[in-house]
Amino acid sequence: MLKALPRSTPFWLCAIAILVLSLMPDTKALPSTGWDKSNHALAFMVLYLLAARAYPQRSYALLSGLLAFGVLIEILQSLTGYRFAEWADLLADGIGVLLGATLWHARLLFKRPSY
Repeated sequence: MLKALPRSTPFWLCAIAILVLSLMPDTKALPSTGWDKSNHALAFMVLYLLAARAYPQRSYALLSGLLAFGVLIEILQSLTGYRFAEWADLLADGIGVLLGATLWHARLLFKRPSY
């Protein structure tokens, strides 16, 4: 019988995928929303939601940790020679994290009470 994966597995797989996609040479074959900044916001919103599901008691650590992850990606991109670091990308990452946090906490506000 298969054992259930830990709740953190989707978060870590998504984080690795975002890191790899962020450091690959820019090609038209990469998944895209059509606008680079919305790609960043969407990626970090999903990443926050997965992280919040995996680590529900660590909201503030998730906010700061994911922003630090965004900074790390921008630094690594600046070292590649074919990607560029942009403050606007980091801002879009932050907006995505805040959107994810808002959705996560709104979900908790509207959750039906169990009797």
